[in-house]
Order: sequence, then structure tokens, then C-alpha cells
Amino acid sequence: MQGYSVTTEGTRYTPDLMGRPAKTHRTAFGERLHAARLAAGLSQAQVADRLGITQQSFAGWERRETAIKPEQIAQLAEILGVSVEHLLGLDAEPKRGTGPAGKLRQVFERASQLPREQQKHIVRSVEDAIFAYEVRRARAAV
Repeated sequence: MQGYSVTTEGTRYTPDLMGRPAKTHRTAFGERLHAARLAAGLSQAQVADRLGITQQSFAGWERRETAIKPEQIAQLAEILGVSVEHLLGLDAEPKRGTGPAGKLRQVFERASQLPREQQKHIVRSVEDAIFAYEVRRARAAV
């Protein structure tokens, strides 16, 4: 049997989406929590594991109004690298650091722990990839 694409509010469901489309809209807190989690490059399961709760419970925090213990909010802020005030919507948008965000930041943090010679190889590979991208982009612009 062949599967069919379904649409939800104009968004086509495709395999490259993360999970299935939600049936409910996020709360304002859930939006801030979701955005902070994505900016940190973490999955729901990773955050839930660090908090000592299930992924399903954490998913509920992003989707529904729910009571969260104050110490869990403090833990969340620390895990996600934002302030408690930001999570609660009491401040302006957090200022983004100058370094890479999300998954790239995690990879570079891990790479910084490697011996200097290994780091040099990684830097060369990244520079080569960037140069190749820039060449392709310049050729496409012509």
C-alpha cells in the first residue's frame, strides 16, 4: 500500500520533517522553549534525559500549558543556555553569541578537546569545504 502526503495548515508532510505535524499550537512558553532547544541543537529526548523526565513529558511542555517546578525551569535555562527570564517571557530576545549555533557549536566544542594536530586536520577540512562552496556559488551567480 502506498502512503499519501497529508497537509496541515499549508505544510506538506514529508520525511525530512522532524516528527509528524502537531495537532495543537504551542503556548507562548512552548514557543520560547522550542526555539531555545533548537538554537541549542538539542532534541527533546536529550533535554528530557538531562532533566530526568520522559521525552513525552518534555514534548508536553512545548505543546500544552503545564505546571513546571521552579528548579526544573532553572535546569532548563542552564541546559539551553538562556536565562530563566527569557523562558518566562520577561525579557527581550536573547542576544546570540558570535560563535556557531546548535549542532555546529556542539561539534566544534568537541573538536576543541582533541589534540592540536587533530584540530589542524579538522580546520583544513572545514576551510576546504567552505572554499568549494564559495566557488560553486560564484559559478552559479555567473
